[in-house]
Amino acid sequence: MSEARQILVTSALPYANGSIHLGHMLEYIQTDMWVRFQKLRGNQCIYVCADDAHGSAIMLRAEKEGITPEQLIANVQAEHSADFADFLVDFDNFHSTHSEENRELSSLIYTRLRDVGHIATRSVTQYFDPEKGMFLADRFIKGTCPKCAAEDQYGDNCEKCGATYEPTELKNPRSAISGATPVLRDSKHFFFKLPDFEAMLKEWTRSGSLQDSVANKIAEWLDGGLHEWDISRDAPYFGFEIPDEPGKYFYVWLDAPIGYMASFKHLCARRPELNFDAFWNKDSSAELYHFIGKDIINFHTLFWPAMLEGAGFRKPTAVAVHGYLTVNAQKMSKSRGTFIKARTYLDHLNPEYLRYYYAAKLGRGVDDLDLNLEDFVQKVNSDLVGKVVNIASRCAGFIHKGNGGVMVDRNAAPELTDAFQSAAPSIADAYENRDFARAMREIMALADRANAWIADKAPWALNKQDGMQDEVQAICATGVNLFRQLVIFLKPVLPNLAADAERFLNVEPLRWTDLQTLLSNHQLNAFTPLLTRIEPAKIEAMIESSKEDLASTETAAPGATPETGNGELTKEPIAAEIAFDAFAAVDLRIALIEKCEFVEGADKLLRLTLDIGDAKRNVFSGIKSAYPDPSKLEGRLTLYVANLAARKMKFGVSEGMVLAAGPGGEEIYLLSPDSGAKPGQRVK
Repeated sequence: MSEARQILVTSALPYANGSIHLGHMLEYIQTDMWVRFQKLRGNQCIYVCADDAHGSAIMLRAEKEGITPEQLIANVQAEHSADFADFLVDFDNFHSTHSEENRELSSLIYTRLRDVGHIATRSVTQYFDPEKGMFLADRFIKGTCPKCAAEDQYGDNCEKCGATYEPTELKNPRSAISGATPVLRDSKHFFFKLPDFEAMLKEWTRSGSLQDSVANKIAEWLDGGLHEWDISRDAPYFGFEIPDEPGKYFYVWLDAPIGYMASFKHLCARRPELNFDAFWNKDSSAELYHFIGKDIINFHTLFWPAMLEGAGFRKPTAVAVHGYLTVNAQKMSKSRGTFIKARTYLDHLNPEYLRYYYAAKLGRGVDDLDLNLEDFVQKVNSDLVGKVVNIASRCAGFIHKGNGGVMVDRNAAPELTDAFQSAAPSIADAYENRDFARAMREIMALADRANAWIADKAPWALNKQDGMQDEVQAICATGVNLFRQLVIFLKPVLPNLAADAERFLNVEPLRWTDLQTLLSNHQLNAFTPLLTRIEPAKIEAMIESSKEDLASTETAAPGATPETGNGELTKEPIAAEIAFDAFAAVDLRIALIEKCEFVEGADKLLRLTLDIGDAKRNVFSGIKSAYPDPSKLEGRLTLYVANLAARKMKFGVSEGMVLAAGPGGEEIYLLSPDSGAKPGQRVK
């Protein structure tokens, strides 16, 4: 093997204002699996993280609970740390952004940026709560949407129609904290001059450091022109004060990523063999990887590398972006019991079940991952219990009863053991490239071959025949060796199973290099069941524990019960009745999406070229947030309002409308007809 690599890995920082749920765990589990793989290969791989512990939200929650912010973040950190530990996420260090290391590095990076001219100052006008005595972030302002008149909307976007706007455009604004009517007030703010780094970012984002789809998305922002980022907040605020600027604080988005550096620096103080500069200096040869969700790509691929560059530090080797988690193909829901906290899961199920299921579904891209609970049960039971563990349980008893637990020195299937060893480079490549799903497929294909071979040899039948005991021992020793190979392959995903298997196998902790050897004349320890099947009742119990009574917060739709209703009619009631003739006047047609592309300069629009049978139409649709890769819509059939008057827009003429369901934003679902429908057919 080549010389060991030096690798530093981080995950996005969880906010210290709430519990970890299974959507969060997707990120930390996949990062942990990649780190464990690197360590299994003999590389120096350090995994650090921290709680994101600053901001108005934490200050206000602490105030509400009657405790200090410091006590709040200490309580949350204890909860987070326990959840991560029980999900087997093995951080080398888990720290907090509210730390001296973070304070020092935030001040250092800011002053370096300031001194070379990358910080601007100017007065901004924002809403101020006169009763609370504080400036209000957009999320702390509520009012009436200026576009659709929906009540109780946030200060920057409407959850009903998806519109975005400035807080000052909101009608009838009020403070979500005190209920007071906010007033406009000026204050001095500090801005990071992101446009200074446009040329560097255009080169870096196309250097191979990002997935292609992410690089394409970032190119939209770069082509649209970069804006300066506000990095400051006014007192009262829980965070670190900006050097030489009393009453002005670093905004959480500045010191949050510095939390990666601070956590590593905190680790270096405990482990003298680690050198901070060796990983973070501009000329560092070490590798640096960030694992993040797709909701914060602009921050981690524009702001963060630019800030590092401007302050004289190195940029990340790569940023690995992943999609969201859905449960049973839907956004996690409290009423359905599918908004599942990490602890709720742990109270009912083995953490390795979820680790394996995530691994089996995670590819290299940024597609969302669905936790289908029925499939989850079937896959874990079939793959882990029915295939992997089954090999050991089939073979161990015969070795203990027939040969005192000693594996004989004989390989009954050299072609099969060779195939297992030959598969190692491909599986390693899949792990390295975060294509966990491919790795699991290849591993389970090997497990299938091993089980088929054992079934064909049928040692349980041979053992009943005189003179065949030596053959039985050879078959079972080979089976245990194949099981050992599978355990090595799966060790990054299933560390507890691996540890239990190592005890059964009576071996030191397994390494990747052990794939090249087989056990012979080797004493096994007693075999105990390594994994049990998931019982569907456990899933049902977890769902019941996750459900929250929404009766106090939502009025059920007429005739609905908390068990059967989903609240959609409450959020958007059925409109007033219309006559049949009024509906019949709408000409709905089947349309084939020939081409779908981003619209330069538009935040929400996609341009669709539609084939409606005997004609083509150009339509602009506000579904961009739900379909970040528009090319995936090409070739799909949808429903089209053909007789809607054309609308002249800034970007061109929109000839009609395609139909979609959902409130807006990422919750938009383009409608499709059943198979067999043809472009141009009328919908009746």
